[in-house]
Amino acid sequence: MTTHAAIAVEGVARSFGDVHAVRDVSFEARAGSVTALIGPNGSGKTTLLLMLATLLEPDRGSIRIDGHDPVADPRAVRRVMGWMPDVLGSWATLTVRQTLETTARLYEIDAAQARVRASELIDLVGLQPLADQPTRVLSRGQKQRLSLARALVHRPGVLLLDEPASGLDPAARIDLRVLVRRLAGEGAAILVSSHVLAELDEMADEAVYIDGGVTASRASVEASRATVRDWRIRALDPAALTAALAELGIPTSGSDHLGVLVPVTGEAEAASLLTRLTAHGVGISAFGPAVGDLEHTFLDLAKGGRS
Repeated sequence: MTTHAAIAVEGVARSFGDVHAVRDVSFEARAGSVTALIGPNGSGKTTLLLMLATLLEPDRGSIRIDGHDPVADPRAVRRVMGWMPDVLGSWATLTVRQTLETTARLYEIDAAQARVRASELIDLVGLQPLADQPTRVLSRGQKQRLSLARALVHRPGVLLLDEPASGLDPAARIDLRVLVRRLAGEGAAILVSSHVLAELDEMADEAVYIDGGVTASRASVEASRATVRDWRIRALDPAALTAALAELGIPTSGSDHLGVLVPVTGEAEAASLLTRLTAHGVGISAFGPAVGDLEHTFLDLAKGGRS
């Protein structure tokens, strides 16, 4: 099934005086999918997100959110989009429940529906024990959960998440990943920016790489994805694995406490390597890339793979 581009960005640029924060960004994020926004500090990610969220105007280029122009019709964009910034302040004296009800009212949801929606979201993000406590008592991670709930209050079809897992404990991070995948499965287009690439690997369908305010081309991303990377192999008998690699003439690039690292180009070569080792009688207990796809591609692009 083909889905439409809920976020469409073409040739967008934004400067602040002599600082060119975003130079040339183009990408699409489709409905029913999670798109990772990846780049180092200072790459332009936050400026880009602010433009998508209708909070900054681009100097040039075009943006469409579910078909709406955030410059010409920001209200239409805000009706269909949920925005979770890295840090969102809260009304310190309002309770969690009151905060969500107030947010719903700002989206022109009537009072009765606002109360129902607030209760639903409190359950969804796991803030039941704190529902009637003032937001000033919340920890950093609990405030992140509240921020996510506020972004979801009007059931948006497009969701922008900037470092959503910041401050969350491991259990809450898992819950977040499950929720993000569920929302995408229900048809939302989700753009997630995070420095934790392992987390993005577990939730994203696509990725946009940005550095120096410029998006990497599809060709350079594909080329970087296909470059040599280490795969980690762990065997029931480490000595047998070492001997088999030597006998088969398979080079290694080192080892760590988790296993032996072998440079591999692509999944076909990895599959062949596994077949050869098992045919040689080695009992393999773990076999996989030493780093995820997104981290590998990002690191290769950072070395100069972008065109």
